[in-house]
Amino acid sequence: MRQIVLDTETTGLSAENGDRIIEIGCVELVGRKLTGNNRHFYLNPERDSHEDALKVHGISNEFLKDKPKFAAVADELLEYLQGAEIIIHNAPFDVSFLNKELELIGRDPIRHCVAKVTDSLMMAKELFPGKRNSLDALCDRLDVDNSGRTLHGALLDAELLADVYINLTRGQNSLMMDVGGPAQDGDTPPLIDLSAFALPLLLANDQEIAAHEVLLADIDKASKGKTVWRAATV
Repeated sequence: MRQIVLDTETTGLSAENGDRIIEIGCVELVGRKLTGNNRHFYLNPERDSHEDALKVHGISNEFLKDKPKFAAVADELLEYLQGAEIIIHNAPFDVSFLNKELELIGRDPIRHCVAKVTDSLMMAKELFPGKRNSLDALCDRLDVDNSGRTLHGALLDAELLADVYINLTRGQNSLMMDVGGPAQDGDTPPLIDLSAFALPLLLANDQEIAAHEVLLADIDKASKGKTVWRAATV
């Protein structure tokens, strides 16, 4: 499966009120592996960034003056995204800006181009209820090195989110294993189905069971008693 981890930086918080995209970063995953086939655009938004937005991304209005407008990169971007699953942290925000940019040049919303949009923030909230699930918080929790992230940047954030997403979904892999050497351009890595193998069943020991119960209790406490497994036993 081809997946694109995408992030944007913008002049402000509201596409409907005239804010625009100033940066787009895209990182490609094929078979859950980074391919290096990434895309990065700086854009002239034809307006200044709000002061608060400048504090977040640090991209000056002067720097963007000679950059292309969204219309100039739209075809390249849409061709790159075509048919892929798009992974975005807080997807409604970025999708609203992408759709507004597409609307301004008379193009269809982004959903007509991609296979699906996955919101990694919603995934994180389901996995870690009651906890902070910002990109920085997830990097810390999932041991992803974000030491180079002093300001928000679309490509850097997309690269970090790709690592976070792989760690978030590590337990969702099918029993498939990559074999052979690195994939060539455009090739899907060869896979071997492990489901035919007799895998040993390892039971948890008393210490592991106790640690698991502590973890379940912590999650139950964080969700204020709304966990499914507690409700099922009442």
